[in-house]
Amino acid sequence: MISITELLSRAIDTLSNAGISNPTVDAELLIGHVLGLSRGGVQARAVTGTTVPTDDSATIEQLVERRAAREPLQHITGRAAFRQLELAVGPGVFVPRPETEFVAQFAIDALRATASPEPVGVDLGMGSGAIALAMATEVAHARIYGVEVSPRAFVWARQNFTAVDAPNATAVFIDLAHALPALDGSVDVVISNPPYIPLGAIPRDPEVRLFDPEIALYGGDDGLDVVRQVSATALRLLRQGGSLILEHGELQAAEIAALLSNDGWTAVAHHRDLLGRDRATTALR
Repeated sequence: MISITELLSRAIDTLSNAGISNPTVDAELLIGHVLGLSRGGVQARAVTGTTVPTDDSATIEQLVERRAAREPLQHITGRAAFRQLELAVGPGVFVPRPETEFVAQFAIDALRATASPEPVGVDLGMGSGAIALAMATEVAHARIYGVEVSPRAFVWARQNFTAVDAPNATAVFIDLAHALPALDGSVDVVISNPPYIPLGAIPRDPEVRLFDPEIALYGGDDGLDVVRQVSATALRLLRQGGSLILEHGELQAAEIAALLSNDGWTAVAHHRDLLGRDRATTALR
């Protein structure tokens, strides 16, 4: 038997030495995952000197080593938090990021501001389904469609759609270039977090470089190939006055503004995240 306090100390040291940016948080989450506790529960039991059975401590140490090797925490636990949701994720699907929660808010606000009693929203390239399900659960009177072409990602999306069980959300397996022709000219909001990394760029974080699927990362030589297709599809889908929301890299705002303006979009605007980085662009049909 070993105390949670000792396990926590060892885990924090291991993760810190591996360059994990939030070693205490990750250590508490890994221990909690094995023991069925929240972070607060782990902290409380550390204070009271609770001990852990040998089998559980061995499992925790194995998971800590996996995290120290830079495997994403969400792959290890199989779960990712996104706004009010907890989603299933793993190999083959892009892990939703906190900055995307900020981008999703623009789509949620746009849906809420729509006069229609049943506004329609579309997430092009939904991955795990995070944005689509956030829209569906936070704007319950809207009708939401999530589109994905990767078979591996779609498996995770279907699992999340089933678990969340939002009756107003539909998952569609199709290339976004050909998505939802029956909705042409009737959609109120289109959002996308497309692959936007240029082919020659190498992501800094090992968690991204080694574990996120390439189809969700790379967008051609300049990173904007899929953005161009999103623009074309959104122009087809949206009604006049409908909103487009794009997530992108912090250095791509000017290029995307030019691209959208050339395609005929109006009211193109950039939005900075909480760290002051240009992270989202919005435009009107």
